[in-house]
Amino acid sequence: MNPELINSKELNFQLYELLDSEALCQRPRFSEHNRETFDAVLDIANKIATEKFASHNAKADANEPTFDGKKVAMIAEVKTAFDAYAESGLIAGRYDFAEGGMQLPETIMTACAGYFMAANPSSTGYAFLTVAAANVIRSFASDTLKAQFMPRMLSGEFTGTMALTEPHAGSSLADIHTSATPAADGSYRLKGNKMYISGGDHELSSNIVHLVLAKIKGAPAGVKGISLFVVPKFRLDEQGEPAQRNDVALAGLIHKLGYRGTTSTVLTFGEHDDCHGYLVGEPHQGLRYMFLMMNEARLGVGFGAAMIGYRGYQYSLAYAKERTQGRVAPHNAPTDKPATIIQHGDVKRMLLTQKAYVEGAMALCFYAARLVDDMHTGDDPQQAQAAAELLDLLTPVVKAWPSEYGPKANDLAIQVLGGAGYTREYPVEQCWRDNRLNPIHEGTNGIQALDLLTRKLWQQQGAGLRQLQALMLADFNQPSGPQSQALVTLIKPYLQELHALIPMLGKALAGEQQAVLLANAQCFMHVFGHIVMSWMWIRQAQVAESALAHTNPSQQDQDFYQGKIQAAKYFLHWELPTVSHNIQLLKNMDDSCAAMQSAWF
Repeated sequence: MNPELINSKELNFQLYELLDSEALCQRPRFSEHNRETFDAVLDIANKIATEKFASHNAKADANEPTFDGKKVAMIAEVKTAFDAYAESGLIAGRYDFAEGGMQLPETIMTACAGYFMAANPSSTGYAFLTVAAANVIRSFASDTLKAQFMPRMLSGEFTGTMALTEPHAGSSLADIHTSATPAADGSYRLKGNKMYISGGDHELSSNIVHLVLAKIKGAPAGVKGISLFVVPKFRLDEQGEPAQRNDVALAGLIHKLGYRGTTSTVLTFGEHDDCHGYLVGEPHQGLRYMFLMMNEARLGVGFGAAMIGYRGYQYSLAYAKERTQGRVAPHNAPTDKPATIIQHGDVKRMLLTQKAYVEGAMALCFYAARLVDDMHTGDDPQQAQAAAELLDLLTPVVKAWPSEYGPKANDLAIQVLGGAGYTREYPVEQCWRDNRLNPIHEGTNGIQALDLLTRKLWQQQGAGLRQLQALMLADFNQPSGPQSQALVTLIKPYLQELHALIPMLGKALAGEQQAVLLANAQCFMHVFGHIVMSWMWIRQAQVAESALAHTNPSQQDQDFYQGKIQAAKYFLHWELPTVSHNIQLLKNMDDSCAAMQSAWF
């Protein structure tokens, strides 16, 4: 039982039927590409992910990295996989041809990433962190720093990290203590501690480039005083080669529930007062620069959660088609043959729920990737600006919704397998453990809810929200089949409630009930996220229904499209109505949480 990492029909549907990614080739940046080149890159990603990453996923989980006080050791397969990824050129896939890249759209690179996240999220982390760190250096660092570090990060010779979190501060970056003192040579000497740094130490590359948030002496208080520094594990010599060990020490490894193949580290900077760091951009602008990497990471976390959820769904689906147990009426006599468990109603429910969660989450993440393409390569500046505003609004949802419902899908995958699902002999329990990190890191889901409610709704006088509403209505008003139209009828009352709710929340945020509303931010995320996800499913149903009506699909394709329509029905019939309770809590300004006193627990 070894299902595809991603069902080929699913990926083609998402990329080419739902988003028409082939049309990107008409843009100047992608004009040297076509459907064939896109598919060739996807085939390479699938092959490497299947052969080099999936093959050691369970082994890396069972044999997590160790630290002997000097070096980190891990199973050899991780290095083999990382080298294969680097040699493929995928690290630089988004970059210009002139920079050694493939100049591929974000939408296609996201699809490539999907194979690796489904195959082995922990071994994949090293390359993905490197790409994100290189993007920050490319966008904000000096030409000198770019020349020193970027080419070798893009080739995989160097890897990258982001070092934000400190033991006492967690997500409260305003409270970091790591300091940076100017040195005579123009560099800085950093001193402090960082923890939960993924990929913070290993032997996979000749150097590790840490992007470190720190405060220069005399800087303004809070987030306005944070600067960003490049801090390599090894300082470079005059020829640009890794030479003297920098004063960055691994204090220890953190042992995690999942994602065990990615080192999670505690790092000490400047223990011997000789940690060289190099300022990125201007002083005190570090958090603004780092948000590029953080927002990319948030989109990546959401997509990773969707893909790990999808992997568990695929496995439990394959299992349910093979495992026999019990009988199904009317063929339920003792002499009748046992039925495969997929024929049981409750198993259908659990599989359909998983499908609705993970394929909906995939559609949302691919939509966000397309917005990145539109932002950077849109036909006109207004289109690019509009894409940026909409992506800004949706980023908290793209991070939080899949990372809430991806693990729930994995939980159901365990349940489908029954007792087998609870054992390590089957992979679905690892999917759940790996996925459980995603609601936590890159800003917890609670932080995403606060960001959506207090900032993203109102930015640019609500430009992103107006766009979202207009795009939804445009999709809902387009000609479509009767099943899709029935779903549109179902969502419209919820859109009206949301439209009336938002101004009320705006007034509450500016008034005495602010604390109550902030305590209920997750209620709003649930309402907003489920409405966005309903839109994603209606879009899928419309495309599927049109394909059934206007093409001559094979029986296999008919089954695929009918499955899309049925999952859309499930989501709008079963999941969307759950927001009514949250809408009522928000309208009533329910203070059950806000009014609770710490002494009452």
